[in-house]
Amino acid sequence: MNDFTNLNIERKKCANLVGFGIPLLIIGGILFMAPPQVVFLGIVFFIGGGVLIGTGVSKFQQIKTQFKEVYLKKVILGLYENATYDPRAGLPEARVYRSGLLKRADRYHSEDLITGSFSDVQFETCDLKLEERHVRHTKNGTQVYYVTYFLGRFFEFEFPKNFKGKIIVSEGSLMTWFTNLKKMELESVEFNKKFKTYSSDELNTFYVLTPHLMESLMELERQNPGTIACSFDGNRLTIIVNNNRDTFDLKLFSEINDQAIVAMKKELAVIENIIEELRLNRNIFITKEENI
Repeated sequence: MNDFTNLNIERKKCANLVGFGIPLLIIGGILFMAPPQVVFLGIVFFIGGGVLIGTGVSKFQQIKTQFKEVYLKKVILGLYENATYDPRAGLPEARVYRSGLLKRADRYHSEDLITGSFSDVQFETCDLKLEERHVRHTKNGTQVYYVTYFLGRFFEFEFPKNFKGKIIVSEGSLMTWFTNLKKMELESVEFNKKFKTYSSDELNTFYVLTPHLMESLMELERQNPGTIACSFDGNRLTIIVNNNRDTFDLKLFSEINDQAIVAMKKELAVIENIIEELRLNRNIFITKEENI
C-alpha cells in the first residue's frame, strides 16, 4: 500500500481553490450585465475567480508530476526489463507518422514516454495529442482555432524477426494511405463488423490475425471508447488507441489511492498481452535474411 496522504491534502487544497473560483467567475460574469454602478464589482469577482482557478490548476499540475515521478515511475520500472519512464518526454513526429496510421498534425504534443522490453521484444509507448488548424471567417474578421482529432496512446513493438508482408487493421478512418493493400474479410464475423483489414499477403494475414489475437484487439476496443488501429510492417507492430484520454492523468476532485495505480497498470497490460499472443505463433515470422 502506498501512502498518498500528503498528495491528497495538497490535492484538496487545489480542489478548494477551483471550487471557490468557479462561482466567483460566474457571479462576475452575471454582474457584467448589471447596472453600471456594480460592473466594477463584477470585474473584481471575475478576476478573483480566474486567479483562484488558475492557481488551483497550476498547483495540481505539480501534484500530477510528483505522482508520476515518485509513484508511477517505480511501478513501471518494476514491470519491464530495461524500463525507462519520462513523463515530460515523448516520441518525435517522424517516428509516429511512419506507421501510416495517422495524418500529420498542425499541432503535435507527446508525453509520458515509456521504453523497455518484455520477452525479448523492445517497445516504446507514449501519449499523443494531435490537433488540426481551422480558419473561420466572421463579420468581425478571421478566426484561427484548433481541433483535436487524436488524443490517446501510441505503442510501437520491435520484434527480433520480420512479419511477412504488411497488414493494417483499423476501426476508424485514422489511416492516411495504404498503397497496394487488399481489403480482406477474416473468419470472425464480429471482428469484420468492428474492423477493416488490409493486407499485402492474404495467406499470411490468417497466420498473424489468429482468433486469440483478434479477441485481444476486440478486448482492447471494448476497454477503450473511441477508435483503435494497428499496423504490422517489417519487424514493427504499431498500435494507436484514440480514446480521448490522458492515460496517466489524475482527477482534481477524485481521491488519489492505490486504485489509481491498479487502473494505470491495467492500461499497460496491452503490452504483455500483445507480445505474448504474437510469440505463440512463430509461423507469422521469417528471418530478416529470408525477407530480403
